[in-house]
Amino acid sequence: MFAKFRKPDAAKPEASSPERPSSHADPEAPAAKPGLMRPVPPKSAEAAPQDKDRKRKERLQEVKLEIHKALLDNLNLSALEKATEQDLRNEIQSIASESLEEMGVALNREERTQLSQDLYDEVRGLGPLEALLKDDSVNDILVNGPQQIFVERAGKLQLTDITFKDEKHLLRIIDKIVSAVGRRVDESNPYVDARLADGSRFNAMVPPVAVDGSLVSIRKFKKDKLGIDDLVKFGAFSEEMAAYLQAAVSTRLNVIVSGGTGSGKTTTLNALSSFIDNNERILTIEDTAELQLQQTHVGRMESRPPTSRARAP
Repeated sequence: MFAKFRKPDAAKPEASSPERPSSHADPEAPAAKPGLMRPVPPKSAEAAPQDKDRKRKERLQEVKLEIHKALLDNLNLSALEKATEQDLRNEIQSIASESLEEMGVALNREERTQLSQDLYDEVRGLGPLEALLKDDSVNDILVNGPQQIFVERAGKLQLTDITFKDEKHLLRIIDKIVSAVGRRVDESNPYVDARLADGSRFNAMVPPVAVDGSLVSIRKFKKDKLGIDDLVKFGAFSEEMAAYLQAAVSTRLNVIVSGGTGSGKTTTLNALSSFIDNNERILTIEDTAELQLQQTHVGRMESRPPTSRARAP
């Protein structure tokens, strides 16, 4: 047991044994009339396993939330900042094993491993979104309320089987993201843009603006940077277009890059920036910092939302 991460006054919750219904029949109870009983049609062979898997998944979700509450009650959150990943995983596994034993829940090895990973993601990461953020095949993550999470892979939207428990669970993850960058989102400020630690762009809208549940979109940070030669090779530019744009940037002409979401504006700007001389001082101003300029002398700025103290001139 790695007790160094436990709260000093954390007490183990007492396990309560569930009451079992009595199996003795009441002699005065009226007997059921056989003529009024209708035979229950048997479930199909395919529906039964699916229903069983669904119920087990729901039960595992409930177990995970109960253990997560136990983690919040027992772990010293301030001490976790200095904890190594392995120490934290060991502590989570220890508390999870105790909680499972107290609840009388039996899990196989695969389920225990997945439970430990999910709990680690809840404590240190971004909960259900963590696995999608680590998936390099996913470009965009779109959340429409707690029960719908879409991803974009190779230009195609796909509905995943990943969900949040409820709206409170989703809001908790949103708050965790925005508070890390010094921003807030609530009823008075229901719209927020932010940047994740890996550079991914994050946007969220919460009720009352989001009518059917909070909305989240994450544009993942692209690790591979495309140059102008790559854009020509892929057919985005012709060689003549690339030469013209190089001349425009080199002679400091004003250039406007415009387009819809996901059309490649940031990729194009990154490619055009390669034509700027390395001796120039470059300043960038963005709502969310995304540009990846390769020059030495670069000053990056990111806009901030207005505060209640801001006054109009």
